[in-house]
Amino acid sequence: MVAVVVHLQVKPDSLDQFVAETKVNARNSRQEPGVVRFDVIQEVDDPSRFALFELYRDQEAIEAHRGTAHYAKWRDAVPAFLVTERTRTIYRAIEAD
Repeated sequence: MVAVVVHLQVKPDSLDQFVAETKVNARNSRQEPGVVRFDVIQEVDDPSRFALFELYRDQEAIEAHRGTAHYAKWRDAVPAFLVTERTRTIYRAIEAD
């Protein structure tokens, strides 16, 4: 398993547009065979801050996701809504023995 956590800070006047675009991407991403989980979360104390928690079966599933039309649409639309560039951290799963 490979986890990707994306952090985003959205302009206050773009919150509705960002959420709408991100919901479409998340809904479609959840249907991909290599996606185990795809969550969109919003910070309670600062509603302009979001995180995407994406869990993939393997690296190939990440590459497949990045090749989808819904991801490309989201990727191209979202920068206009952001205060700063999004950041991404990739994690690998540690299996319990």
